[in-house]
Amino acid sequence: MKRGKYILLIVLIFVVLIIATFFAFVYFEFGGRPPSVGANSYLEVNIGGELLEWSQPDLFTSLFLGNEPLAVHDIWMNLRKAKVDGRICGVLLRLNMMQCGWAKADEIRDAILDFRKSGKKVYAFIEEAPSFDKEYFLATGCDKIILHPLGWLGIPGIGGDIPFFKNALDKLGVEAQFEHIEEYKTAYNQFMEKGFTAPHREMEEAIYGNIFDGYVKAVALARHKTEDEVKRLINHGFFQGEQAKEAGLVDEVLYDDQLPGLFEASGLKPTRVSQDEYSRVKPSSVGLGTGRRVALIYAMGPILSGESINYQMIGGQTLARWIRKARLDKSVAAVVLRVDSPGGSAVASDTIGREVELTKKVKPIVVSMSDMAGSGGYWISMAAHKIIAHPQTLTASIGVLAGKFNFDKLYEKLGITYEELGYGEHANIFSTFHALTKDERALLREQISWIYDKFLTKVSEGRNMTKEKVNEVGRGRVWTGDQARSIGLVDELGGLSEAIEEAKKLAGIPAAEDVSLDVMPRRASLWSTLLGRGQDIVSLRLDPGLKKALTGLQVMQREKFLALMPLWVPIN
Repeated sequence: MKRGKYILLIVLIFVVLIIATFFAFVYFEFGGRPPSVGANSYLEVNIGGELLEWSQPDLFTSLFLGNEPLAVHDIWMNLRKAKVDGRICGVLLRLNMMQCGWAKADEIRDAILDFRKSGKKVYAFIEEAPSFDKEYFLATGCDKIILHPLGWLGIPGIGGDIPFFKNALDKLGVEAQFEHIEEYKTAYNQFMEKGFTAPHREMEEAIYGNIFDGYVKAVALARHKTEDEVKRLINHGFFQGEQAKEAGLVDEVLYDDQLPGLFEASGLKPTRVSQDEYSRVKPSSVGLGTGRRVALIYAMGPILSGESINYQMIGGQTLARWIRKARLDKSVAAVVLRVDSPGGSAVASDTIGREVELTKKVKPIVVSMSDMAGSGGYWISMAAHKIIAHPQTLTASIGVLAGKFNFDKLYEKLGITYEELGYGEHANIFSTFHALTKDERALLREQISWIYDKFLTKVSEGRNMTKEKVNEVGRGRVWTGDQARSIGLVDELGGLSEAIEEAKKLAGIPAAEDVSLDVMPRRASLWSTLLGRGQDIVSLRLDPGLKKALTGLQVMQREKFLALMPLWVPIN
């Protein structure tokens, strides 16, 4: 009898969990009831930690690990809504250390500048920021910058440490053997070199210098200073409280409880509305998203063959299917492809690029580049009608590489022996038990040279440039968006809003007419959430740097011929 009672109890608990999970999913899926937004409300946006392009709602992560990582799309959309929402009187931006590239910061800054056209105020509040150049750049887009009275503001400049692992790998008995086209294709230099090669240093210094110059100009313009004055402040490095105000870096020093007073108007007490709450306000409720449909497709993460993994790694088949669906849907007037990818599989990139080419023949397709759109990320972009990038976007990297890690000396140290079987001269070319032979290296180089030639041809056709010119600016070199525009690889500088406006223009939609955005990937279904479809290492709450490293290993393990740029963004 006792055993029967235990079984019944377990079954009841299981049923209760299933029911609770179902209702929890319904709540997260549909966001609960829209919040009540009163008159003279201000939108409070907390920006810090990992910042994604688009965040896929994940029931289990939300229930057990807290809210999903903040997404640029959510901030961008909320600012668009708040701009026309008469109940919102302004925005308070709370800034903490952001884990993203400069282009994402620029996207949000542009959205803030657009919001300010409404006449409403935006205030940035910094409690403490010992190293805050990227975040300070974002803050300079606001009407006022406010620092805690004891807050420490650091603007020491931009830079980054790029580690090289060859010495460590030598000690372990591991050799990185990769062939690459051409001298600027440095995705695996960290494993093959002890430091910068001359082309690698040239490229990195050009990238750093270009972004730094743009940062100085933006701060100088926003804070009414000369560029030399800004550089002197950067060289000073750190400021506290009133020091930052006296230097003209911030406008006020206030405590947290004094911030709501910034929005007091006509005797009305300001009411706070959080980012999460306001995200549940439908665009249509404030008059947005009522026009013709534009597909907004997010391409985020490294590119792999097959299906997407948790929507933070791009599956060639998945993304191609989304683009094809938008192409065949007659109610979709245009397509905007938002790319945030360092590339990956050359074959998967070409699968996606093919759908972009086909779509271009039927309806407008515009690419909007985020932090990264390099190598395979550029491959999937180059056939679009227009490419719009942020000045700080890392793009191009037109090149190919292939190779493997040779573990034979490590195996020897560990006492691991092997017997080889192979039918075909190159059956075991990618084996980790032996080094590449001279003939195998020549074979790989022949293969990637052929792919590189195809890459050049497709860029030439997509960008209306000669192959010789493409090769001149290609050779694996990474450019900023600002540099890429000057050499013809990018059409215009701007963000998502500019890309949507360009798509509207190409589709013959009047500038004054708003559009309805059909966003993909769509939200997870109940069954895919319950069954954990697409869960992977990239879905875990890991440090972004570690996550990128693990992602890189996944890409290398699965794909042999890579159109890949470095998976890390070295600029802090």
